Amino acid sequence: MDDQREPHNVPSAVDPTPTDVKGVHAPLLLLSVLVIATCGLVYELVAGTLASYLLGDSVTQFSTIIGVYLSSMGLGSYLSKFIQRGVAQRFVDVELAVALIGGLSAPILFLTFGYTSEFRLILYGTVVVTGTLVGLEIPLLLRILRNEYAFKDLVAQVLTFDYIGALFASILFPLWMMPKLGIVRTSIAFGILNAAVAYATTHLLRGQLGVIWPLRARALLVLGILGTSFIYSDQFTRWMEDEFYTGAVVYAENTPYQRIVVTRDHNHFQLYLNGNLQFNSADEYRYHEALVHPAFAVSPQIKRVLVCGGGDGLATREILKYQGVERVVVVDLDPAMTRLGAEMPLFLELNDHAYADPRVHIYNEDAMIWLAETPLEQEPPFDVVIVDFPDPNNFALGKLYTTHFYHLLSRRLAPHGVFVVQSTSPLFARQSYWCVVHTIEAAGLNTLPYHIPVPSFGDWGYVMASKKQLTIPTKTLAGLRYLNDSMLADCFDFPNDMDRIDAEVNRLNNQILVQYYESEWRRWN
Repeated sequence: MDDQREPHNVPSAVDPTPTDVKGVHAPLLLLSVLVIATCGLVYELVAGTLASYLLGDSVTQFSTIIGVYLSSMGLGSYLSKFIQRGVAQRFVDVELAVALIGGLSAPILFLTFGYTSEFRLILYGTVVVTGTLVGLEIPLLLRILRNEYAFKDLVAQVLTFDYIGALFASILFPLWMMPKLGIVRTSIAFGILNAAVAYATTHLLRGQLGVIWPLRARALLVLGILGTSFIYSDQFTRWMEDEFYTGAVVYAENTPYQRIVVTRDHNHFQLYLNGNLQFNSADEYRYHEALVHPAFAVSPQIKRVLVCGGGDGLATREILKYQGVERVVVVDLDPAMTRLGAEMPLFLELNDHAYADPRVHIYNEDAMIWLAETPLEQEPPFDVVIVDFPDPNNFALGKLYTTHFYHLLSRRLAPHGVFVVQSTSPLFARQSYWCVVHTIEAAGLNTLPYHIPVPSFGDWGYVMASKKQLTIPTKTLAGLRYLNDSMLADCFDFPNDMDRIDAEVNRLNNQILVQYYESEWRRWN
């Protein structure tokens, strides 16, 4: 049938509510679809990010969140057919419900994680409710606008604005919202935007809404709740972090890559990245001495040293104890982390102003990309490489423990060169630890595993590797706080409950290490 002959004003036998939207109101309602779609996807991203932060394994969390959210949208679309009267009123009510639940989702989930054991139930319940409400919005809006456009034009325009809104959210969320606002303020801010659109809709649809003041009162109430929440969101975040962490929070920052929190407890301070302890100043010297000095003990000549990760400057502090070192290159993704190491008084005192040493040069880049793309003419091979990444609790970190990464690393080693990798606990995550060993060996390198006790972490493991055969060192630098010659050899001896076991090799296409790690540490948390 010719599109121009399609009826535009056929009365509905099911919905007797008038659906005439005059003048410019119809295009403005279409524009509201863009905002609705943006807000809806932001709520989904907030849930996925929070689940990744708090539960780990980002691929699993985002996959399940997206699946549940999309299926819930389908449920909402199905349920929309049961709304037969007062479509315009129900549309505004649904917008307000989405704004309130989605906007407060981040603080609600943080509270749930801190105070109940039912976090997953609340998480997926929130996703289901939010997804269902978002799924209701588009079908209701289609029914409101059905007399203003030919059917094919209406569907095309609504879906176009819907998909553009999703694009806006997917770009803004990682590049601007999370770094600038943080996860709590992001969810609340888009709740406010959602509620503002709902309030504006009461003006656009005033001819269909009958008594308007109750809807506007509800909209103003939701805006008031969300606005107050936004104003006090920083205080809420600090309060929650004070509840989560044993010490008082003295510094917190959202970066494009992570949440950095520094806490202080009596005479010591701690660094947390995405809620995971990275070091405690009370015993970090054990960890960093074991990370650096055994590699130096087996290397005959050390002039050039590479540090991958280690933005706090503590591994660099240990490296600079060797006068023969001429150049130290630190490659850490997050400039906020190296800035702390270079400027924050707590860090400066602990790392002995390591970054002020003219031998130290910092690159804020992804270590894998830096290894692959930096010309050898610019940075010739290194005598020692220290790999000090966080544990592989997600796939972004897991890639830095793969055969691919170790192949790249081996090309940066001098023929006599040695590298060492912090490799989680061989006691608490035994299969994860030996997976790292097997992966390095699969990259064609010789390994020398070892471990030490660190009170803040338990028994902690490292793997030394080289193109050459390695022998257990017997002498280390004199005057260290923890390591000495007499106990050095003991570090390379593993008791039965930590000794070598079978494990798959961690490759980019399987990331089995992340699965091992999540499974093993879950038993202890």
